[in-house]
Amino acid sequence: MTIKIIYQDEAIIAINKPQALLSVPGLGPEKQDCAIARLLKINPEIKVVHRLDCYTSGLMIFAIGIEMQRALSKIFHDRKIEKAYIALVDDWLPEDEGIIKFPMRCDINNRPRQIVDYEHGKSAITRWQVIQRNETHTRLLLKPQTGRTHQLRVHCAAMQYPIIGDQLYGPTPSNQPRMMLHAQSLNFEHPVSGKRMALLSPAEF
Repeated sequence: MTIKIIYQDEAIIAINKPQALLSVPGLGPEKQDCAIARLLKINPEIKVVHRLDCYTSGLMIFAIGIEMQRALSKIFHDRKIEKAYIALVDDWLPEDEGIIKFPMRCDINNRPRQIVDYEHGKSAITRWQVIQRNETHTRLLLKPQTGRTHQLRVHCAAMQYPIIGDQLYGPTPSNQPRMMLHAQSLNFEHPVSGKRMALLSPAEF
C-alpha cells in the first residue's frame, strides 16, 4: 500500500490516500501506520489539515509548517474549498441531481456511527449528481457543502441507497472488497500564491 503524491510545493502536499489506511494514528500499536506517519518520514514539518475515513480513498491535503496549517484549516472552516467525491450505490432516485439536507449528530451510544437527527443534529448539506446508471450500480458525484463526520455515507444510507461496500451504514455482511467512495477533486485558492488550485485524483473503480 503506497501513497502517491499528487502535488507538492513549499507550503502544501497533496496525496492520494489508499483505502484502508488511516489518516491519523488510532488507538493501539496496530493503528499507528497512517498517512501522516508516512509523510512525516519525508518531512517532519508536515501537519494535518483534514481527514478522510479509513476506508475512503482519495485526495488529502497536508500543510508544511504550523502557519500553513492554520491558513489551510481556515479555508476548510470557512468552506472556501470545493470537494467532490465519486460513490457507487446499487440504485438511486430517478432524478439526475439534487440536494440532501439531513441534519446529523454522533450516535453517542454507538460510536463512531452518526445519525440523522432533526431536533439535535447539525446542518449537513450534500449536492449530488448522477454520472452513470447501469444494470449493477449507479455512479454518483457527491459535493459536500458541510464537513460532518461520515456525512456522505450517512446521507446516502438515509436516502435508502447506502454506498456499496460500506460496512457501517450498509447491509452486512458486504462481499465488496472495499467501500466505493473516493475523494476525487479539491478546488481552492492557494494560501501563499493566491493561485486557483484544481487537484484531481480519478477513482480507481
